[in-house]
Amino acid sequence: MHWPLRRVAVAEQSMQPALRPGDWLLVRRPMRAGRPLRIRAGQIVVARHPGRPSMLIVKRAGHTADGGWWLESDNPAAGAVDSRRFGAVPPELIEGAVLLRYWPLRRRRGSR
Repeated sequence: MHWPLRRVAVAEQSMQPALRPGDWLLVRRPMRAGRPLRIRAGQIVVARHPGRPSMLIVKRAGHTADGGWWLESDNPAAGAVDSRRFGAVPPELIEGAVLLRYWPLRRRRGSR
């Protein structure tokens, strides 16, 4: 068993306006390693990039597809790397579901 919560920092602009670079997220992981997490379409998740498993990506779960989840960027114009580029992500590569953004505490309107 491992700790069910994890902190993750957003590094890219692919999830703007919902998430911005510098945001810190609290992510819920499955209680037991190897056990898939229940995900709903529309949830923001953290997954391992299928071609580069050491790299974490933050994306929105679009829908289930053959072999996994279709993960999409909210801002594909930012040069986003998502399922449009690498296809469906197998469930075992989904690290967790984002519970909340905890930093920064508040955002000013229009700030980046």
